[in-house]
Amino acid sequence: MANVIIMGAAGRDFHDFNVYYRERPSDRVVAFTAAQIPNIAGRRYPPELAGPAYPEGIPIHPEEDLERLIAAHDVDQVVFAYSDISYGELMHKASRALSAGASFGFLGPHATMLPAGKPVVSVCAVRTGAGKSPLVRSVVRVLRDRGFTPAVVRHPMPYGDLQHQICQRFATLSDLEQQSCTIEEREEYEPHIREGTVVYAGVDYARVLAQVEREADVIVWDGGNNDLPFFQPTIHIVVADALRPGHELAYFPGEANARMAHAFVINKVDEASEQDVAAVRRNLVSLNSAAPISEGVLRLTVPDSAVLQRKRVLVIEDGPTITHGGMASGAGLRAAERFGAVPVDPRPWAVGSIAAAYETYPHIGPVLPALGYDDEQLRELGETIRAVPCDVIVVASPVDLRRLISFDRPAVRVSYDFELVAGPTLEQILEPLTNDERGAIS
Repeated sequence: MANVIIMGAAGRDFHDFNVYYRERPSDRVVAFTAAQIPNIAGRRYPPELAGPAYPEGIPIHPEEDLERLIAAHDVDQVVFAYSDISYGELMHKASRALSAGASFGFLGPHATMLPAGKPVVSVCAVRTGAGKSPLVRSVVRVLRDRGFTPAVVRHPMPYGDLQHQICQRFATLSDLEQQSCTIEEREEYEPHIREGTVVYAGVDYARVLAQVEREADVIVWDGGNNDLPFFQPTIHIVVADALRPGHELAYFPGEANARMAHAFVINKVDEASEQDVAAVRRNLVSLNSAAPISEGVLRLTVPDSAVLQRKRVLVIEDGPTITHGGMASGAGLRAAERFGAVPVDPRPWAVGSIAAAYETYPHIGPVLPALGYDDEQLRELGETIRAVPCDVIVVASPVDLRRLISFDRPAVRVSYDFELVAGPTLEQILEPLTNDERGAIS
């Protein structure tokens, strides 16, 4: 029997265990390690999810303990199972495992993608923050217009009680409250719910798939970071970011997504130079010349833009895009600058885990990432917001933070929606569904 450690971030790691290792007697998973997301390490993957072979569940340790765990459990194999990591950083982690005596590897699509009984449109990306979620909403609208009943299945974010997050369904905003969703979860679920779309997520995606198949005739996979889909896609759309040329060749598993794509969308082309857009296009063609390429933009909407003129503003951005997504800023700062506001750098007033985030991600610009993985961090986010000397708060998180945090100054919300401006239309990309082509990635 081989002893295995799965390196993860409370997402793909659990999925890989469920679909590959849970009932595999030749391997024993002795531990998960956790990175990227706070407050995951120190818990256990519960017996109810781990199965009869793991009556005590499986411990989750900090990734920093990797070498010690390899030695303590005589580990044979370390399996890497999270996303949006540069090739250089990935190979440093591989070297840690190898130097401690273990093999290092990955599980591939044949081992981890679940076959669906309904067509699956997957929207994935080459990097976090490329603009998947606005594109997913556009895909859902097109499907509805064509007479389908779509439901969205979101990449997992099980940061709470895993036993109660096995299979989650979100149809109303009150569902977010009842299931104690974090800000990151709300950022992904709330925009869909506001458009009347049911969202599924969870821990055990075989159970999620079985339930969503009873409700929808098309499943739309809303990918997380730049991870691969958990379901075999009928149509696999992959988003690249015109503001980050070259990243499609340098981040895991974004390149794999690109190589498997049925269609590409280069997003944010209005914000990038022609040279950068052309560079991204060349790279995508070099990886996968069979996939057609469309171009898109994110249209900003700021209903109260007049109040920003010459005002000192605190800009709050989408959390994951700004942290492990590697972006210095996002739509909030762009809107503030467009409408004549003066951004105030919040770092001197950051407290607790918010201050720690700036140390962990020194690339962040003069903006505040919307972090709230637990009640304590949400309290620290509110304390930081109230401490920053500004006249107006610009909220570019997809979540209406005013429902979670008490603001003591006026707040202006920035929203953005996807618009395709060149190349095949979404109707053309989705045409195989009309023809009932139920193929999957081969």
